[in-house]
Amino acid sequence: MAKKKKLKDLKLHPITSFIILIIVTIVLSAILSLFNITVSYDSINLNTNELEQTMKVIKNMLSYDGIKSIISNASLNFVSLTTVSTLIITLMGISVAEETGLIQTFMKKRLTKINPKIITFILILLAVFSSIVNEVGYAVLIPLGALLFLFNGRNPLAGIAAAFAGVAFGYSISFFVGATDMSLIPYTQNAAKLIDESFYVKMTSNLYIMIFSSIIISIVGTIITEKYIVKKMGRYVSKTKDDLDKTKEIEYLDLQYEEQKKLKEEESEKKGIKYATIAAAIVGLIFIYMIIPGLPLSGALLDNTQNAYAYQLFGANSYLESGFTYMFSLFMIITGIAYAIGAKSIKNDKELVQKLRTRLSDLGIILVMIFFASQFIAIFKETNIGTIILAVSANMLKSLPVSGIVLVIVAMLLIAIANLFVPSTLAKWEVLSPVLVPIMMQLNMSPQFAQFVFRAAESMTNGITPLLAYFVVYIGYLNIYNKEEKKVYGIRNGIKIMMPYCIALSITWIAIVVLWYLIGLPLGPSVFPTL
Repeated sequence: MAKKKKLKDLKLHPITSFIILIIVTIVLSAILSLFNITVSYDSINLNTNELEQTMKVIKNMLSYDGIKSIISNASLNFVSLTTVSTLIITLMGISVAEETGLIQTFMKKRLTKINPKIITFILILLAVFSSIVNEVGYAVLIPLGALLFLFNGRNPLAGIAAAFAGVAFGYSISFFVGATDMSLIPYTQNAAKLIDESFYVKMTSNLYIMIFSSIIISIVGTIITEKYIVKKMGRYVSKTKDDLDKTKEIEYLDLQYEEQKKLKEEESEKKGIKYATIAAAIVGLIFIYMIIPGLPLSGALLDNTQNAYAYQLFGANSYLESGFTYMFSLFMIITGIAYAIGAKSIKNDKELVQKLRTRLSDLGIILVMIFFASQFIAIFKETNIGTIILAVSANMLKSLPVSGIVLVIVAMLLIAIANLFVPSTLAKWEVLSPVLVPIMMQLNMSPQFAQFVFRAAESMTNGITPLLAYFVVYIGYLNIYNKEEKKVYGIRNGIKIMMPYCIALSITWIAIVVLWYLIGLPLGPSVFPTL
């Protein structure tokens, strides 16, 4: 019993956990390669629009070539992970807005009077909606979620959990057609043509069910956050002993002086907000002008090689898509500086840089975590273990002796399990679309419905796999805002926090898909679950 308790209480640092996962992956690849495990699967070539058979084998990372690959690609694995750049760029903007006082003042003036549960709902809804621009929500909303809760007197750890859960478990849905639709539709359409050469998949084919799902997922996520996560995290004491001593001293100061000081601060804050609002309006209008086609010098953020506006806006080569994080950071920096000028909260550029230096000091440990996480993700991918699990899932779908609702539920569970090992949306759909779409079409289910089944299923487990690149960012922020010196939030703790979301939202996703199919509601304009 004593040994079991010690094992249960063992809390490894995330860096140690990732190192262990790397070692386990390397050793596992060596063991599995001895059995010469191979698997073949069909995937669609978008250039030729034909099926191509691919064979994968386990790559032994303990071999000469494997070890050489691990060592030679370590730097590239770290640098090429987009998590690094998006995190640094986003943090610069948020840090300027925070250190100048803009975020604190905005929240005090606008958000303190709002019911905390409504704020939680808005945060999760924004997190769900953020996938319209792929994974930007992880970098932007996790730190904002922490600040949103912190400056409203709540535990920022709950805000981090809510934001991460919203993006992860509500991934690939929003109120509008977005980047995910642009990526999935070509594979869906080509898979449908295996059965019907004339089939066409519209970009808005999942619009109605996405809007409905966004609201329902946000409501369920809010309930889990408020009823379980907030209580589990407990109260958050951000004041240090020095802060408390200062508070006691203030009690003895002249009340009239304090009142005058408060009025002066409010006047400065009011002026700062005015300056920030003007700056936000100007920058916002410039950004909007840059996504409007056909006007003089407009459309700078669009991919003008595309004909359809949706593809210009969210296509693979869209400048909005690739530059959104930078634009967000620039927006926060400009409005933050405008606030500082109006409120006179920062004396000069040197003071601002010094504050940023202190604010960004916590970034170092996250970058170290990201380094080891990037090695784990890259090594695991190179072993082909995840791809083989995915291919086995696809082959199992082919031979399932079930149909109708049972097929849909089993397919969702298989996809959710495969997602733990292959979090990449396109990598999964490339393998699964030529299997799932034809099977469901033969059972009178539409390709558009098959596409949404896939989207819902992968969202069920996004938040509990350390192979998701942004999982390490979530873990890193939990540790930054953790005030218990003896407690470390590792991979196991992070997954444990996400499990209530995972269970509740998985049930919700299955219920949405099943009920939508049974009732026969339209998935989008003139598109239904059945053919």
